[in-house]
Amino acid sequence: MTSDHVTIRPYAAGDAAATLRIFERAVTETARSRYSEAQVLAWLGGPRDEAAWHQRRAAAGTVVALVDGEVAGFTDLRDDGYVDMLFVSPDHGRRGIGARLLAQVVETARHDGVPALSTHASEVARPVFERAGFAVVERETVHRGDVTLDRYVMQRPLDVHGSGETA
Repeated sequence: MTSDHVTIRPYAAGDAAATLRIFERAVTETARSRYSEAQVLAWLGGPRDEAAWHQRRAAAGTVVALVDGEVAGFTDLRDDGYVDMLFVSPDHGRRGIGARLLAQVVETARHDGVPALSTHASEVARPVFERAGFAVVERETVHRGDVTLDRYVMQRPLDVHGSGETA
């Protein structure tokens, strides 16, 4: 089900606390459906500094999704077409927020002449990316200390002319 009151806009300084909280909750709550406690804790890492988080988001081409004025999700798009940090608040999951964020990423990338998008998708995010036209290139295992996490290298070619077709 898609929310009718979703607005996508560029990240702003006042979004740091909300986006950091969404990241933490998405990893500790939503990801538990596919990852063990040890994997969730390894993925989350240690505590994050809000000022450093803000600097990273401000430099990363982050966009946020608002539902009725509340930050509900966010993602980053690097200049090279890498999509990073697609996270949606558990309070707004399964409502099309991730899809709306990815649609904005595709539109921005096409506008900027980026020929293809890529990402490393978690087990949880893989279906969202697949519905947005990304395909799995390979499954990989990453190590966070003694803990392993499976994820997927995914890509989506773009038609930079905007016809809607992929290359």
